Amino acid sequence: MTEIFDAIKKSAIEIKNLIETGDTGKSTHENSTGDTQLKLDIASDEIIENIFKEVSSIKAIVSEEQEEIISLNKDGKYLIAYDPLDGSSLADVNLSVGSIFGIYENEFSGKNIVASVYVVYGPRVELVIATTDVKMYRLINNKFKFMQEIKLNEKGKLNAPGSTQNCWAPYHKKMIDDIFQDGYRLRYSGGMVPDLHQILLKGGGLFSYPGTTDRPKGKLRQLFEVFPFAFVYEKANGQAIDGFDRVLDVETTHIHDTSPCFFGSNEEINRVKKVYKENARK
Repeated sequence: MTEIFDAIKKSAIEIKNLIETGDTGKSTHENSTGDTQLKLDIASDEIIENIFKEVSSIKAIVSEEQEEIISLNKDGKYLIAYDPLDGSSLADVNLSVGSIFGIYENEFSGKNIVASVYVVYGPRVELVIATTDVKMYRLINNKFKFMQEIKLNEKGKLNAPGSTQNCWAPYHKKMIDDIFQDGYRLRYSGGMVPDLHQILLKGGGLFSYPGTTDRPKGKLRQLFEVFPFAFVYEKANGQAIDGFDRVLDVETTHIHDTSPCFFGSNEEINRVKKVYKENARK
């Protein structure tokens, strides 16, 4: 798998340069879920695909920006689902964005994820690899240098509540309000990667993107966003659930399926489970 990690590092350096010099405007295309693609999305997708084509251990890839799985090497072992530039609309206002990679075996499903990687493009470029543990690297002089292992505390201090609040269920809103009443600090940039990265580095908290009245199955995509970060959080001694159950056990029926998701340290996730068990299925 080392050659895959090296390929991701190579793509991250190219995408960093693209963000610094590229066009942040909209393209004339839409992706598979109907979102207008930014030119950065398309260019980042092309960078990653071209680099992955050179890796013999990759059997197939699928991008959030494309509608179909692309076969690469019939004798390859790994399947990779990736979001080439998550939060790309934040780039034109100079906020942090990221790339997310889920590495799977046999088929694209939460139960078959074996590793994940994400990259944060901010004031510094940082890359996190989750296998049996979670390690963070920083780009220094065009090379990624190991910085630290990441472990979550049992309880955190941050609360990052996602989605449109007027579409929240009343019990979800009360839960979020109660968490703030308990002294948690608001952290929400509108970018999944930087917000989840911040919770990891600060030791814990809660990131939530629930099912809502307008999106009962949530907005975030399982293969490209939810499962890779669920793997990271579990390996960092935290949890990731859909409100009730471990999110990596959620069934995938289509490559662009979405899921409600909650990521965090154990105390916060156990709190979510209690609230949802008592309210959501009534």
